[in-house]
Amino acid sequence: SGQKVCYGGFKHSCYKLAYFQDLSRRVGFQEARQACEIDGGALLSLGSETEQQLIENMLQNLTKSGSGISDGDFWIGLWRSDDGLATSSACPDLYQWADGSISPFRNWYTDEPSCGSEACVVMYHQPTANPGLGGPYLYQWNDDRCNMKH
Repeated sequence: SGQKVCYGGFKHSCYKLAYFQDLSRRVGFQEARQACEIDGGALLSLGSETEQQLIENMLQNLTKSGSGISDGDFWIGLWRSDDGLATSSACPDLYQWADGSISPFRNWYTDEPSCGSEACVVMYHQPTANPGLGGPYLYQWNDDRCNMKH
């Protein structure tokens, strides 16, 4: 399930947002990736600040729609497959888009990615959290463990 929104003129003309307040319905990165592929798509790849803003607006509209949305990060299609260099300074350069796109655009939260065992990326959506050093935890990216449920 989820909300599908289509636009003309963007590289990816249709987007589907799936948000589950019920924690038992949230899934890990690979499960989310497979669900998108079964649906004929891919986890979100962001190619520019303009596309990032479009997604932020979509999430804001979803929040305003009265669906009762609350804290809950969203998986995006950025991940790191090579854990061998995970703790090196090269780590941020090891992230790649799951759909094979090559966009260099990144929107990391302050001090992210932290690397280590965190190899899959979420877009923060924590409107009730107190702001951190990088401001509110809204729409910036964070690397997380791939088995976390989002």
